[in-house]
Amino acid sequence: RKELALQAQRQLFEKDWRDLENLTDRDTRKPSHEAKLTLGDNSTSFTKERPAIYNPYPKYNSKEWLATHALYVPCIGATGDEVEDIKVFRGRPRNFPDPGFGSYSTLGLDRNLCFERETRMGQYGVNPVMDKDGQPVNWDKVNWGELQSKCVDQNQARFATSGPPNAYVDEEEDSEPSPDLKKYDESAEKQTPKDLLATFRRFWRGPDARPLRSRSIKGVFENKRAYNSTVKAREARTAILLRSYTGKEYNDNDKQAIRSLITELSLRTGGEYQVFLFVHYREDEFDIWASEDLYRQAIEKHVPEELRSITILWTEGAVDKMYPKLTVKARKVHNGQFLPVQMFMQEFREFDYVWNWEMDSRVVGHHYNVLNKLAEFGRKQPRRGLWERNERFYIPSYYGGFESKFRQTVERQVGDETIWGAPKLPVVNPVGPKPPVENPKDDNYKWGVGEEADLITLAPIFNPVNSGWIMRNQVWGYRNLNFPWGKLPRRATIITQVRASRRLIDVMHAEDLRGNHVASEMVSQTTALLHGLKAVYAPMPVYFDRAWSGSQLAKWFNGGPKGQSGSFGSAMGWGQEGRYLGSTWYYRAIPPQRLYNNWMGYEDTGIGGPEWEQKHGRTCLPSMILHPIKEVKPTEKGYSTDSKLPYD
Repeated sequence: RKELALQAQRQLFEKDWRDLENLTDRDTRKPSHEAKLTLGDNSTSFTKERPAIYNPYPKYNSKEWLATHALYVPCIGATGDEVEDIKVFRGRPRNFPDPGFGSYSTLGLDRNLCFERETRMGQYGVNPVMDKDGQPVNWDKVNWGELQSKCVDQNQARFATSGPPNAYVDEEEDSEPSPDLKKYDESAEKQTPKDLLATFRRFWRGPDARPLRSRSIKGVFENKRAYNSTVKAREARTAILLRSYTGKEYNDNDKQAIRSLITELSLRTGGEYQVFLFVHYREDEFDIWASEDLYRQAIEKHVPEELRSITILWTEGAVDKMYPKLTVKARKVHNGQFLPVQMFMQEFREFDYVWNWEMDSRVVGHHYNVLNKLAEFGRKQPRRGLWERNERFYIPSYYGGFESKFRQTVERQVGDETIWGAPKLPVVNPVGPKPPVENPKDDNYKWGVGEEADLITLAPIFNPVNSGWIMRNQVWGYRNLNFPWGKLPRRATIITQVRASRRLIDVMHAEDLRGNHVASEMVSQTTALLHGLKAVYAPMPVYFDRAWSGSQLAKWFNGGPKGQSGSFGSAMGWGQEGRYLGSTWYYRAIPPQRLYNNWMGYEDTGIGGPEWEQKHGRTCLPSMILHPIKEVKPTEKGYSTDSKLPYD
């Protein structure tokens, strides 16, 4: 009977809400949000609604901008012209539910915008695209690596050309391979991290990805538009690493998503971001590190032509040599997903931050707008009570306002049991700042405000100890005779799509060189905790396909001790993840694929497809991040997405 009731709720949720012809709250938004929209000659053939041009970027080259920045130089895109902004519809679908977790207003996002596939993704290949000469764009011949490099060259006055060395690594520290590695690889030799990076640099720093510090700047400043001698501060840069692997088939939607990431984050910003396809080379056909020719052959064999210029390969063999004090199990990608990211950041020092980006996630919304708001939210968070807020799903219908009732509720729940600075442990020497006062109650939510987050996650940073989560005890090192590994405080986040600072990555790298490591979903969170760095769970909107109340969500997802999402009773525990099947963000969930299929015009669960759209109109969605999205392709009549958990 309960299952029938839930099915009825899902059916109610699926009806009457997504079509473009029934938008509400078209003019309900803040003036700052309204300023991002302009109405041009934007009529479409599929709706009477007129989309607006959406420009969520800073007011480049305004008087305010030039007071603190060098001049912004627009960049050329795939068409040979300066990149254009996407379009969006005002309003949201009638009867669209509120998110169960997270909040648009808390993150500063406009909830009353609706994104439709053609106006959102048309310029990336959903529609035919013409170049500046009126010819169809040949996507295979677009050199995204060169476009990104030229873009940052033109804007070089805005950015630092290199970064500081890793201050936490002792170059003289013994890097003798472990007995485990010698058994696994008889050819293992003693090489320092510096030696290894010198080897990888030949392959990673190709003509389209060479270090900024090695580029000649002669001529760059000859363009007076690109130079401003009064600049007060360099802007931070962020690398986007799209995690892929040899053997992956790249469909049209994969390529369209990558084009949108590059265009909106890298080219439109003048180089604030740079996108890389970070490919795990899993074959044993030949040693790609033996020569530049073999490395290039591997890329040509396993990566589509369009994406080769942004591709960087890594291998588990390279990881083995970089981190000889870790065991083979710790270095495998399942447990060591961030090890190659750390290697990347040791070489590419010009980046202040890095996004570890899952290829099976999709942003329905504007990439720059979403990532910028996540960063702003992290910057605004005070450190007082931060770890305790981090470990709870923010449920607005249950807690109320984020900075008022939610904060107060969490403080009542935890009392004096709050994390304030790095914990004192005999196996860790923290590198983060010390609290300004001994008692957090003496800090009026000031410490940390304005400080960039070293880590931004998209789901709670929970306590895995006693949670039943299968990876909770994957700990290597972090022990001595008086401190067994089981005492190590840990934190984790399910789904490894996170933004990490160069500082955090450097500390992770240093700990791994010493042989200290935890599982992939724990490593950035636990390292931040142990070293007193600033970690923030940004409560992005997450929807459910059933009408759960706020109290029900709190019971089933924040049901741990004192209202936390981790520890005993955690929804992340083995056998409990079925609670997420109806959500829009988890590693096993049905709505992400279904919503995205419908959005792309494909039938799924009785919605979408040409016949449905002819009757109801096209679907549109508010800004959200979806995961997992697997194969995006036309579906057969009657198709319904399913997602099986390992124990089903």
